[in-house]
Amino acid sequence: MLRDLALGFAILVLGLLAVAVCAGGALLLFACSSSSSAQRDDEADARRVSAQADLPPYHSVLEHFTTEGGRYDGKAVWTLEDGALVGREGPGHAGGLLYTLDRYEHVDVSCEVRIDHPFDSGIFFRMGKDGKGPQVTLDDRPGGEIGGIYADGWWCHAPDGIDAWKRDEWNHVRARCVGHPAHISVWINDVLVCDHQLPADAEGFAREGMVGFQVHGGADTPPEQAVRIRHVEARRLLVEPPRAQYAAGRTFPTAFGQRAGWQDLLADELDAWEVAGDGTGFRVQDGVLELLHAGGAPHLLTKDDFQDFHLALDFQIQDMANSGIFLRAARDGSNPAFSGREVQILDDHNWERVTNSTLKPWQFTGSLYGAVPPARRVLRANGTWNHLEIICRGSRQITSLNGVVLHDVDTHALDVKPPFAQRAPTGFLGIQRHAPGGTPKGEVYARFRNVFIRTLPASAPTPPR
Repeated sequence: MLRDLALGFAILVLGLLAVAVCAGGALLLFACSSSSSAQRDDEADARRVSAQADLPPYHSVLEHFTTEGGRYDGKAVWTLEDGALVGREGPGHAGGLLYTLDRYEHVDVSCEVRIDHPFDSGIFFRMGKDGKGPQVTLDDRPGGEIGGIYADGWWCHAPDGIDAWKRDEWNHVRARCVGHPAHISVWINDVLVCDHQLPADAEGFAREGMVGFQVHGGADTPPEQAVRIRHVEARRLLVEPPRAQYAAGRTFPTAFGQRAGWQDLLADELDAWEVAGDGTGFRVQDGVLELLHAGGAPHLLTKDDFQDFHLALDFQIQDMANSGIFLRAARDGSNPAFSGREVQILDDHNWERVTNSTLKPWQFTGSLYGAVPPARRVLRANGTWNHLEIICRGSRQITSLNGVVLHDVDTHALDVKPPFAQRAPTGFLGIQRHAPGGTPKGEVYARFRNVFIRTLPASAPTPPR
């Protein structure tokens, strides 16, 4: 039956190709490049594409698809209707995926998608039998999410996705998967809604594989509900266009990063910052901000205020470090952790033992201090770099550490004092320099690098999904 389906797609596609050629038009069901599929080692992949002009063009051919060869094949019903792939649930609300015949490592996919609300679909990358692949969610159901990254758990939420999505209409969806571990960027109707790098220790992911389109299944969905996908194009990429590049010990935003709105807050050392108190206790060396044991300043604060934003940074701590990231803090001299909010950074590994104390759940690294504990404790060993990302949009806050979502909450719904609804809606970002506990070891107790921020469009409060 599966082979018949694939053969049927091939026959239908050839017929459509004849129609398209006779009409002088270009009907695209899928695209692939004519570039060589020779193996490229990781050193070659380290070269980066930083400008749109450097990217290869989309190469388009019509070809059939297969329902075999992946990890989540299923029994969804796929048809070709009016030049679009149409996916519906199979018997018993069965889901399933439809795969490209070609396999891709680094790929940029563009298509138009229309989903009958409510319905759950998605785009998978690097699908095959030799590992799992990340999914871009296209879940237009109550509580669903458009444009997030999922693979056996959430890797990145996309709070802007539902606002960019046009319900029950055709939407332009573009998704890029590049690098190892995968760096995934998602655009909905030309709005960048997710830009996420999987952590270095992400396990079980395939290096290459098929692109798959999903019918999720498992819901009480009327049989006429469907996902429709047309004008599917793809281009193979040899290299990754990241938000930053390294040179002479410094980080700089790439052209891709600049177009996406990313700003490097350490590009000119501390020019984007002010230092509270006596101004001592900080220094920048080779693009890395260092917090010193000696000094009297309580925190650094940005010169600019931020309301809705996506913040990404790396940090490294030593034994008994105590720091944090202040968000939307007021400039009235009050405690930034409570005039705005704080995401905690602490030596979880040693604090309780050395101080002979018991931390409250909302005091561990990654917690929304005083309010929400981290869902998991994923702080790496002291002296190792960690990657932290924070999205604040309206009353919603999403925090992830090393690729793991620690909390995704509507802060206005939290029962804390002072209530978040009474705190500053906009304010500075800060890096806390809290005195480390225990006996100091070395001159530096915390380091920060790759501190990037992207302003998000203002939005009404969005409930967590």
